[in-house]
Amino acid sequence: MKSTLTGLMFAFSASFLMTSATPLLAQEQRSGADFESAAESLQQRLVDSMAELTQVREKIAAESIPLNRQISTLEAELTQIRQDYQEAARLVDNRTLDLNNLRNQIKARQEETAYLSTLMSEYLRNFESRIHISELQHHREALDAAALASDRRDLPQQELMATKLQVFEQSLERLEQLAGGARVAGHAVDAGGTVHNGRFLMVGPVVLFASDDGTQVGTIEQRLGSLEPTIVAFSQIEDQQAAHQAVIGGGRVFPLDATLGNARKIEATQETRWEHIKKGGPVMVPIFVLAGAALLVALYKWVSLSLIRSPSRAKVQALLAEVGRRDQPAAIQTAQKLRGPAGAMVLAGARHLHEPRELIEEVMYEVLLATRLRVQRFLPFVAISAAAAPLLGLLGTVTGIMTTFKLITVFGTGDVKTLSGGISEALITTEYGLIVAIPSLLLHAFLARKARALTDQMEQTAVAFLNQVSRTPKLPAEKAA
Repeated sequence: MKSTLTGLMFAFSASFLMTSATPLLAQEQRSGADFESAAESLQQRLVDSMAELTQVREKIAAESIPLNRQISTLEAELTQIRQDYQEAARLVDNRTLDLNNLRNQIKARQEETAYLSTLMSEYLRNFESRIHISELQHHREALDAAALASDRRDLPQQELMATKLQVFEQSLERLEQLAGGARVAGHAVDAGGTVHNGRFLMVGPVVLFASDDGTQVGTIEQRLGSLEPTIVAFSQIEDQQAAHQAVIGGGRVFPLDATLGNARKIEATQETRWEHIKKGGPVMVPIFVLAGAALLVALYKWVSLSLIRSPSRAKVQALLAEVGRRDQPAAIQTAQKLRGPAGAMVLAGARHLHEPRELIEEVMYEVLLATRLRVQRFLPFVAISAAAAPLLGLLGTVTGIMTTFKLITVFGTGDVKTLSGGISEALITTEYGLIVAIPSLLLHAFLARKARALTDQMEQTAVAFLNQVSRTPKLPAEKAA
């Protein structure tokens, strides 16, 4: 502002001087005579101009002070406004940061709420599936309300959580009650399907029931395909009376199954051997017929092979000594004393002692072949039984599986007990097929080894007999013949 006023003052002075100097020069050009008057006139005008300039300066100085003050005031206001702007900008930034933090916190809380809601829904499903069947009557209303609330999309989250928490609170109360025993009213179904009203006694995992009329007392279990608790009555009168007194509140002792019903279920699965065999179906008949026939044949062969006598080494050596001396009558007499097929074989050889070696070998080999056929008779039947029994078991397996698929077509796969008949037939026939096959295979191996040992001993005796014949020189009569 000060520089602007100073510029105006100098501009005014210059314009004033130029205006004053122009007429003076014109006058000097025009007359040129009176230089002093012109000088005085100029001097006077200069004085006036300086006076006017002084006034203008004073006026400018008088006006500049308020202007400077106003400028200072405006500058101070500008500084304050800038400070206010900076503070407002910082406040806006802080508010924006706080707003973002709040949004993040709200999002985190929403995620936590959704996670908790999921946990609560999972807990409700597990709670409904794990509690005893008799407790569903007591908690059904709260469970149904929670299920309906979960299906409603327009329900506020707060009401939904409150509905689920109600079930959670009931579950906590249930734990407290079960720890000391809880008695609740309800109904149960007996084995005949009749519904009885009465009271439940729940102590931990054990649940007892007594009808109002006292006719039905027992434990409670859930039957497959039924949504109602089923009464399993006690078999003994003492247990019924003790359980009834405990349920109605008049007793502190009650019968307890430590296995929670598993022992009774295992006992129900126990069956006699005949019942087990009957589950195998019609294929079990040929399996047992084959097993009986194989056993009879094996016993017969074992007895027959056990009755076959083998000559002792001393008697064989005596016979070989007589053969070495070419004493045919003595050799025949000694051979007749030997028992069993080996004795018959060497007897045939002794009777042709003076014949050529090839003839003696053929005669003895004929007896050996007849004996081999006799001792191996019926052994292939045992082997066939060992091979056929698993095939019969496989046949039963196939028919059992076919029966199972037929039942699946009619009843579906929901009831396992319905399918157990076909599965039992499939597995039991295979079981007994292997039970027949394995002993038959072992018996065949034993009997075949016993028969082979007998023929091997005969072959050994025959070879020794022929070797002795070959080592002994022929008599002159034999040579002549």
